[in-house]
Amino acid sequence: MAAQLTTPATDPAARVVGLRERKKQRTRDALVEAAHRLFLNQGFGHTTVDEIAAAVDVSQRTFFRYFANKDEVALAVMADAEDYFIECLRGRPAGESPLQALRASIVQCWRDLASSRHDGPSGVTAALELMQMIEDTPTLLAAHLRRITEQEQVVAGLLAAREGLDPAVDLRPKVMAAVFGGVLRSAHLAWSAQPEDSGPDGMIELIERHFDQLGPALAGDWRS
Repeated sequence: MAAQLTTPATDPAARVVGLRERKKQRTRDALVEAAHRLFLNQGFGHTTVDEIAAAVDVSQRTFFRYFANKDEVALAVMADAEDYFIECLRGRPAGESPLQALRASIVQCWRDLASSRHDGPSGVTAALELMQMIEDTPTLLAAHLRRITEQEQVVAGLLAAREGLDPAVDLRPKVMAAVFGGVLRSAHLAWSAQPEDSGPDGMIELIERHFDQLGPALAGDWRS
């Protein structure tokens, strides 16, 4: 008798692993969503890890299986968005210039996160709501800026690989990654300073406007 082919769909062990991973993801999402809600309702400083865990009906020990501290769960939404941006950048066509690839990737990232398939704790609405809290909380801002610095190194490495360059010798990938990070942070700050919430469309418009000014800012005659 021929041996029956075992696939992930028919392998009991694979199904158990799949169920376990989905359960872990649901718990993580629930913790992020509960933390987000508590932070916005009562402030970051007045929210405890115990309160976040209790809102999801899990123990403090379970919370620490997913997040090292309160800062990490607060930044989880932004971290997920940043990771998705890196995924978008990796998928850009090789024929695009570094700046074109970066611009297209961040716009794609925000549009996708604003779509219905990215609703919930990792959605763009959650990210936008947390931006001002991050800016107003020194410990969160410091942690966020550290992550941005780490992301710049990843971006520089990806750009160097796309162009066949050695980033240890050619400074252009690092410079471009730093410029991109500065433009994006400027757009985020501009969005946070708006008197009214313009939502994802407003953020995308601001990002596009900032990128439109990058060329004139770097090479244009400012006095003309």
